[in-house]
Amino acid sequence: MEKVTVVGAGLAGCEAAWQLARQGAAVELVEMKPQKFSPAHKSPGFAELVCSNSLKAARIESAAGLLKEEMRRLGSLLVPIAQRAAVPAGGALAVDREEFSRLVTEAIEANPLITLRREELLELPEGPAIVATGPLTAPGLSQAIQALCGGALSFFDAAAPIVTKESIDMNKCFAASRYGRGEEDYINCPMNKAEYEAFAQALLQAERAPVHGFDSRGPKVYEGCMPIEVLASRGGDAIRFGPMKPVGLVDPRTGHRPWAVVQLRTENREKSLYNLVGFQTNLKFGEQRRVFTMIPGLERAEFARYGVMHRNTFLNSPQLLAGDFSLRDRPRLFFAGQITGVEGYMESASSGIMAGVNMARRLQGKKPLVLPETTMIGALSRYVSGYEGKDFQPMGANFGILPPLGEKIRDKRERYAALARRSLKALDQAAALD
Repeated sequence: MEKVTVVGAGLAGCEAAWQLARQGAAVELVEMKPQKFSPAHKSPGFAELVCSNSLKAARIESAAGLLKEEMRRLGSLLVPIAQRAAVPAGGALAVDREEFSRLVTEAIEANPLITLRREELLELPEGPAIVATGPLTAPGLSQAIQALCGGALSFFDAAAPIVTKESIDMNKCFAASRYGRGEEDYINCPMNKAEYEAFAQALLQAERAPVHGFDSRGPKVYEGCMPIEVLASRGGDAIRFGPMKPVGLVDPRTGHRPWAVVQLRTENREKSLYNLVGFQTNLKFGEQRRVFTMIPGLERAEFARYGVMHRNTFLNSPQLLAGDFSLRDRPRLFFAGQITGVEGYMESASSGIMAGVNMARRLQGKKPLVLPETTMIGALSRYVSGYEGKDFQPMGANFGILPPLGEKIRDKRERYAALARRSLKALDQAAALD
């Protein structure tokens, strides 16, 4: 097989390179870090997690858990590494970011079929290539992609603040997971009604940081990563029914469910850093300190990182990409990751798996592997390549994109379990027929 260039060593690029190497292809992995960093990246390591350290739910009967199980069965590099780097997070799979990146980097560097080139590309490679540069593609290469593809859409993404554990006042907080799942993996900051209303009002009045690079209508904010202040502007209880929902939690000091709760999730195995779950924000740093220290238990919080907002771009993939993630007009050029319009860490990684597998198959003269739409990966592939609506937006794993079951199951948990069983059966059958 010809050597394949993979551009970008994020989650999708690492999975793509790994899958190509598994098929015996020589890979040149091109990564611009540490020579140049995007506005959101800080580490020279591969597969750097930016917005959150959570890879979402772990149980197979959830959309996110099903996606990870499908990836595992397809030979994923990242899923087993994530399990090795896991930190407590109740029913979710969350990782120590630094450990996760270190393990991925070591695995890629140790693979004899993968060579590394650390430099910024300004043009698209001539030969077979997979572009997995993410939603923050550097300007030079972004212009080359737009010139080839006729432009790109854009939206704005936000990250949550991180505070130190030692600065949290545990006399005002309690450790617990919702519905008792996990071993008290979250720190919960409870609010009564008066505290919540004062906090929500302060959030609405706080000054936001300017965001450059959008037209007069303002930034297009993606629903899946909504800044907390934007969500709060949608109504008095919007955040109380969102990231501050108290369901499944009981304050041991009162014996009752709080009016609202801010949850903190550990960032590392040492449990020295915690992020504010669902508190992505674009408030000015000084305003973040003023408003977020109103949260009970965070009055003296030390911020290891403030929340930030940055511009993300993605292709108009339904007009451009085939179901195997190749460019229709240039079939030896594939795209993978968030630049294709999949949303989420594992969703991006899963597209990298499919791009890597299908690039190898193309070079071997085989038909592409397009998974059934009854699988989560297949449904995501179908969405980005075949969406027929007017406003194409990033999509994460969810059961709504799967075809309905032939039978009606009223209980949601039972219905999701049935969908998961059908998905895994379809995946195994597709793999057996391949």
